[in-house]
Amino acid sequence: MGKRILVVLGHPSNDSFCGAIGDAYLAAAALAGHEVRQLRLGGLDFDPILRHGYSVVQPLEADLLEAQALIQWAEHLCFVYPIWWGGVPALLKGFLDRSFLPGFAFKYKAGAAFPEQLLKGRSAQMLVTMDTPPWYFKWVYRMPGVRQMRTTTLEFCGIKPVRTAAFGPILGSTEKQRAAWLERVRANAAAA
Repeated sequence: MGKRILVVLGHPSNDSFCGAIGDAYLAAAALAGHEVRQLRLGGLDFDPILRHGYSVVQPLEADLLEAQALIQWAEHLCFVYPIWWGGVPALLKGFLDRSFLPGFAFKYKAGAAFPEQLLKGRSAQMLVTMDTPPWYFKWVYRMPGVRQMRTTTLEFCGIKPVRTAAFGPILGSTEKQRAAWLERVRANAAAA
């Protein structure tokens, strides 16, 4: 039986290689019998800045309310994004700041060191692109843009397991390399 899968494109451009990865994952997951939906963050209408931190409730725009509903619907989340300056793009970070809120993604409890994880029961896949060789990003830089998403965002909210696949360097890659990477993405989607 298939899963309910939400693909979140964290690159602002649909025409990027991340866009191609998201499309390939979506198509392969659907072909494998999964029910799929997609969020392209670059097309959403929302303020990515959490204007007052958590001291004032900032009303959610309609697109963020719909995004939260899709996250609640999903059993498996696939985040597709580039590594920029070692981290996630500002658009994706703003989306997380505005949508993965207390009361939705986690809930603090008096006297508890860690919050209640409100997104338990979901798994995730991160498909990341970079211009750095992935081995160098892992062993020298220690994967800050992956660790932040996996550990202090997704797992913090109860989403486990979280798998990662890295593709790069994108800069200077050939059509043959990109085609092989897309095949790897399709295999990941089929095994979701």
